[in-house]
Amino acid sequence: MNVYYWLGYNFSRLVGRLFFRLRVIHRERMIQSGPVILAMNHQSYLDPPLAGIACDRAIYFLARRTLMDVPLLGWLLPKLNVIPVNQEGIDRSALKALIRVLKSGNAALVFPEGSRTLDGNLQPAEPGLGLVIAKTLAPVVPMRIFGAHEALPRGGGLHFVPITILIGEPIFFTAAEVESREKNLYRRLSERVMDAIAALELT
Repeated sequence: MNVYYWLGYNFSRLVGRLFFRLRVIHRERMIQSGPVILAMNHQSYLDPPLAGIACDRAIYFLARRTLMDVPLLGWLLPKLNVIPVNQEGIDRSALKALIRVLKSGNAALVFPEGSRTLDGNLQPAEPGLGLVIAKTLAPVVPMRIFGAHEALPRGGGLHFVPITILIGEPIFFTAAEVESREKNLYRRLSERVMDAIAALELT
């Protein structure tokens, strides 16, 4: 964890606790070493930093490439383990970078839905996550965030409301599962993860 990431990590922890009363439930289910995909629903811009502090080590994030054109962000984001991605269509270079990160034994956050929700509800999974799973066989930790849409809705202002992240049991994939010649294999793998996210409910 470099100094920039350490500062961002601890700042996010402070903000999460002070302003959003952040709770992380079942933190013990997190895989803290080796390659792992953290798969979470996407509600707001708050999701990446809050998901990052649910893990005790540095993780990698995907962020839209246009942010790299902003002078300060373009310098800072790579130091925070951000992988730029073109949101127009499938960005194969970003997926390859993500695969390299995982094969090197790192953790990465992926949003199976691809983009932020408009209404707070879960969206269908895109096949990109399934491709990454098939190419890396990395275990997946399903996570579901609650309250982030109310805190910072898409197109809306900031509200200081409680946010909770619920962590599910890790999903492990076998070589036989990812070597299938099934036409919609990648989408099916992504949907399996999205189903696990949907099953996470606060009680």
